[in-house]
Amino acid sequence: MIQLEKCNLCPHECNSNRKKGEIGRCKATDKVRVALVSTHDFEEPCISGENGSGTVFFSNCNLNCIYCQNYEISQLGKGRDITTQELAEIFLKQQEKGVENINLVTPTSYVIPIIEAIKIAKQKGLLLPVIYNTNAYEKVETLKCLEGFIDIYLPDLKYAENSLGESYSKVHNYFEIATQAIQEMIRQVGPPYLDSRGIMQKGVMVRHLVLPNHIENSKKVLRWLKQNLPKEIYLSIMAQYFPTYQAKSVENLSRKLTKEEWLAIENYIEELGIESGYCQELGEHEEEYVPKWD
Repeated sequence: MIQLEKCNLCPHECNSNRKKGEIGRCKATDKVRVALVSTHDFEEPCISGENGSGTVFFSNCNLNCIYCQNYEISQLGKGRDITTQELAEIFLKQQEKGVENINLVTPTSYVIPIIEAIKIAKQKGLLLPVIYNTNAYEKVETLKCLEGFIDIYLPDLKYAENSLGESYSKVHNYFEIATQAIQEMIRQVGPPYLDSRGIMQKGVMVRHLVLPNHIENSKKVLRWLKQNLPKEIYLSIMAQYFPTYQAKSVENLSRKLTKEEWLAIENYIEELGIESGYCQELGEHEEEYVPKWD
């Protein structure tokens, strides 16, 4: 059973008593902490569509990625505490704006109140698909509690090489944990189902961010995805990396991808015969870069 008294929501199982204000690995307490509620127009086309994705960015994270582009939220805890009832109202207000879905970004630390908020919101008329947008460092037991509440899973698969997970995100056994989690997500909701407008209503799309100087890691990730997932599962391969946060001072991460690196990934995708999903275009600038999808 998952619980906050001896927190065991994620693979760290740090056993902090969040009900008494103890702070564990992810720095979350028993309060729901939200940093940003927005309409996001630049997710994958089947997610943002014409009306945008109704994102809810949760503060804190159970990974400590030194290159996180949202580090003020995920690592520094920027945000404000709200109640479960207020979270449900946020979902409903997003629906009133006409967005395509409710997109829960970095939700792992708040699974228990999220489930309650979804119940409340559905009782009050929430009809939109709910997305669980995660780093995939998830416990299968926790994911099973989400069955029936989540329509779309949007996990990362960051590393096939666990040494990179240890160096860059301060986690052990990332690959084994993340791949088991992704398999559970697929068991729950299956391959993508799109409506007549091409907007995903249900299913799994796996994301992978290509890191500079680590093309072999990306090839291993792509190879695992090709060999182990149903061909209908969407993949989203991202080129949007730029050095930020602590990565600016790390030699292997202190630059963007080169055209040669990205071409090697594009060629490998073609070699594997991967056809379902999206590839970003390689951007020319850093913070100014707006993702474009092929």
